[in-house]
Amino acid sequence: MYEYAIVWEWLAFAVRWLHVITAIAWIGSSFYFIALDLGLVKRPHLPAGAYGEEWQVHGGGFYHIQKYLVAPAMMPEHLTWFKWEAYTTWLSGFVLLCLVYYGGADLFLVDRHVLDISSTTAILLSLASLGIGWLFYDLLCKSPLGKNTWTLMGLLYVALVTMAWGYTQIFTGRAAFLHLGAFTATIMSANVFFIIMPNQRIVVADLIARRTPDPKYGAIAKQRSLHNNYLTLPVIFFMLSNHYPLAFATAYSWIIAALVFLMGVTIRHWFNTTHARKGRPTWTWLVTVLLFILIMWLSTAPKLPGTAAETAAVSPAFARFAENAHFPAVRDTVSTRCSMCHAAEPVYEGLVRPPKGVMLENDGEIAAHAREIYFQAGRSHAMPPGNLTDMTADERALIAAWFESAAGTATQ
Repeated sequence: MYEYAIVWEWLAFAVRWLHVITAIAWIGSSFYFIALDLGLVKRPHLPAGAYGEEWQVHGGGFYHIQKYLVAPAMMPEHLTWFKWEAYTTWLSGFVLLCLVYYGGADLFLVDRHVLDISSTTAILLSLASLGIGWLFYDLLCKSPLGKNTWTLMGLLYVALVTMAWGYTQIFTGRAAFLHLGAFTATIMSANVFFIIMPNQRIVVADLIARRTPDPKYGAIAKQRSLHNNYLTLPVIFFMLSNHYPLAFATAYSWIIAALVFLMGVTIRHWFNTTHARKGRPTWTWLVTVLLFILIMWLSTAPKLPGTAAETAAVSPAFARFAENAHFPAVRDTVSTRCSMCHAAEPVYEGLVRPPKGVMLENDGEIAAHAREIYFQAGRSHAMPPGNLTDMTADERALIAAWFESAAGTATQ
């Protein structure tokens, strides 16, 4: 079982690496084309049907780029499609969601002090929220309200804030923020798969058949692309948030999420306006800083009620770790070497919250985090950081023996 856990950990790392690589490719190309589109200049000598052009310099060469709102008179022999970056980012992210949050649902997905549900129910709610969210958004875009881009953006913001609140009422703090990012990313990638790419294929098919393409398909695709543009930065924030409990594990985390979406808008507005050569709205940076200060202030609010007596109980899912013969010695080691930081009120100078929100103050918490303790302190020297508490080699060996023997009992 413990070899399986190691393979599982490395598999999650590999998928996370793929996810980051493809996200860089998707976001990079998206930002580039938004900047290119806004920077196009109309000149008298442009070919028939051309909307604008731009000259760029990069890598020692010059690039001359022209854009056609519908299509050129003749189809080029080679046409580059930008789609696999988006698809692979979403697919790898979903696999990572399955590996980490579905595979470790009892620890990472379900918080029975928030909502007492089974792991299966939590996973089904997770899947349903991603699918239903896209359907609601798509219907909203296709409704009469979707004809006004900014009204639609406002309604989308209300829906995202509602989902932020809803997720915090169902899942752990980490899972709530992760799901909010996944919910938003699902909308973005589905825009590419169901709207932007099909519309572009219709235009190409019309050109091949020598029909005049309908410009509405380009307009629809551009509206969805605009949404993706403004949603990108918040998605990145939520994907990084699981390293920062001050973001996800505080009383007003859903309000923090709402403010993050606004910061995404203000930051992108500055870049979009600048790329469009319509000035430099420096006020957006002031607003962004003020929003971030407000977020920091909200994060200092007291945590929502929760008693140590409740968390002290050992969950049946992790009972074998607390019942193992090595557990009393491991508990003493963790209490000595780890609890100065991993406590509700850390005593280590500079910490106001336990790292990643992980507390190791009682049997239930230690047993629930057995896998993380094993990887971080038993099989590696990642914890304590810099070995500040002088954990010995024998203590690390004890932790490894504890996890491996307890994990082995699951197969007996």
